[in-house]
Amino acid sequence: MTARTDTRTDTRAHTRTGTRSALLVLADGRFPAGGHAHSGGAEAAVRAGRIKDADDLEAFCRGRLHTTGLTSAGLAAGAAHGLDPYALDAAADARTPSPALRAAARRLGRQMMRAARATWPDPGLDALAAAFPRGAHQPVVLGAAARAAGLGPEDAAHCVAYETVGGPATAVVRLLGLDPYRATAVLARLAPDMDRVAERAAAAAREGVDALPAASAPLLDLTAEQHAAWPVRLFAS
Repeated sequence: MTARTDTRTDTRAHTRTGTRSALLVLADGRFPAGGHAHSGGAEAAVRAGRIKDADDLEAFCRGRLHTTGLTSAGLAAGAAHGLDPYALDAAADARTPSPALRAAARRLGRQMMRAARATWPDPGLDALAAAFPRGAHQPVVLGAAARAAGLGPEDAAHCVAYETVGGPATAVVRLLGLDPYRATAVLARLAPDMDRVAERAAAAAREGVDALPAASAPLLDLTAEQHAAWPVRLFAS
């Protein structure tokens, strides 16, 4: 049996042994997965003047959610469903044209893996960590962590959808001194969009890797490369 075959996860329906509480732990901003150090492109958007207030933040988050957020949610849902992690990681690479964002995704994947293995010890996580010693893409690791926690594709997709908008909202509070109550209200208004994105991602995951969303946000890719070259920045990406 090859190493590739060893790291595949069984694609049979995963038995749900976890609870919604496990989802709350995974989605909690205090979960030590490194996301607090990343702005999701918000820092570059603030400097460029594209985010100046809560209305701009909402527009930015909605656009990010329905593009890169949908794509990442599909990858996470696929991993939670038990699709081939090699194929998922290759799909993530193909959907991330920015070298800076690919590097950030793998750094976050390594950090997520450390946190997940400490929280939900699981042979599947051990195999994924061994297969990608430099880190698999973060959404793939997150989906595998959700599976280890007994959660399903919808749960993983919801976690990514919230993370997609929650990270920029938190960053903009710090970057602009935005009223945190207004930032939280933005997240609440985006809740129906998050639900739609998670449902679409989970449905695609059940159709296989080739059916996963491949929505893109070229401006985020361009500004990520610019942001990576800044000599001084508050966030890693």
